[in-house]
Amino acid sequence: MSFQDVVENCGKGVDAAGVVVVVVGGLAALIIFVLQLRTQPFAAAFSGLRHGLARAILLGLEFLVAGDLVRKVAVRPTFTTVGVLAVIVVIRTFLSLSMQLEIEGRFPWQPRRPAVSASREAPSRESG
Repeated sequence: MSFQDVVENCGKGVDAAGVVVVVVGGLAALIIFVLQLRTQPFAAAFSGLRHGLARAILLGLEFLVAGDLVRKVAVRPTFTTVGVLAVIVVIRTFLSLSMQLEIEGRFPWQPRRPAVSASREAPSRESG
């Protein structure tokens, strides 16, 4: 077995892990959704389902990009394969950013919004 075969198989293994992450994460999000329907309104449970699916897809995309890097750059580093990989990475980066925006409501480089405490939500009526 040559080095190229080993690297190719490693890349395929990382790709397979990405697919497993998406499928298992999607199924877990769906199961949690069904369980939450018993105790939460549909809108809240559905929001949790969307966030769970988005997280699974984001993590799976990271594995798939890593698998492409291993296979395309380590095995056959030609300008064509690197160019194809660059296009794939750009598309997946766009998908990751849009899903990040969907999950957290902000881009990764934006600061997190501070949590509003319960005492600051309603104005006090004691003045007067």
